[in-house]
Amino acid sequence: MEYRRLGRSGVLVSPLCLGAMNFGGTTDEAESFAIMQKAVEAGINFFDTANVYNKGESERVVGKFLKENNLREQVVLATKVNGRMGEGPNEAGLSRYHIVKACEDSLRRLQTDHIDLYQLHRPPAHSPEETLRALDDLIRAGKVLYIGCSTHPAWMVMEALSISERYGMNRYISEQPPYNLLDRRIENELVPLCQKYDLAILPWSPLAMGILAGRYTKPDTYPEGSRAVLWDSSMVKARITQRGIDVGKAVSKMAQERGLTASQLALLWTKDQPGITAPIVGPRTLAHLEDAIGILDKTLDDADRPLFDELVHPGNAVADFHNSNDWMKARIVA
Repeated sequence: MEYRRLGRSGVLVSPLCLGAMNFGGTTDEAESFAIMQKAVEAGINFFDTANVYNKGESERVVGKFLKENNLREQVVLATKVNGRMGEGPNEAGLSRYHIVKACEDSLRRLQTDHIDLYQLHRPPAHSPEETLRALDDLIRAGKVLYIGCSTHPAWMVMEALSISERYGMNRYISEQPPYNLLDRRIENELVPLCQKYDLAILPWSPLAMGILAGRYTKPDTYPEGSRAVLWDSSMVKARITQRGIDVGKAVSKMAQERGLTASQLALLWTKDQPGITAPIVGPRTLAHLEDAIGILDKTLDDADRPLFDELVHPGNAVADFHNSNDWMKARIVA
């Protein structure tokens, strides 16, 4: 397996990142441990979680696994901050007050003395200078090694880079956006920005919630165990469009011709797109992970790229995976 550099840092990470959103929730502790063990055995050395995942249970499960198996130093550990962790007015957001407390809480749940990559889960609702100074202080205190952001528009990433440079603060090394064949809009501005300023791109939802794995046959029909059923969210269900399903069917046909599963081919496409460092795979079961690791040593054939572009033109979208934020005004009509 070819490890990839994490942005401008010297850290090398696997070309797939293990996402822990399901751990401590729909995936119980025993199954979560089995998934993490299999990932490590396969060479995956990059884990991503967040404090809000299952109200802190995801971090707790990940931390317990790494501690009990003495694997903390073998894993590049990423988590995120912003989401609401309590009812109080200051128990969410990106103020210095919340960031410092949230970091301490994450360290405790993860059973570690430092976080390798600490990310802003969504953009700050106020001037970013306070947020960036708080993150810089955490690095200087040795509690965080690197910082990044998630689901930020390109202009906010650039603004943060400029502020950090102006005041001599540590800067982002990564951005974690939604990205898959059904929603390619980050290719217009964010990908070129990250390539120019050497930021890692860590896509979430590379399988489009299973649409590209052939999980859905109709926009209003949700299979048992699917995210649309488990989350029962209008935001999630809005991402399931007929055009997206049709693209998923085409990917399934291409995959069959190449001896791959549909999810493997969709993941391979995302992994090998320009500027991408490591797509985040969030398995609910061990079988989901075993399917994903089947492409760790594979490379997308350049001759196949135009076939994907014919399905969804570069920079375009047929499903809206940016609908979890309030800055993207465009909506997909499909």
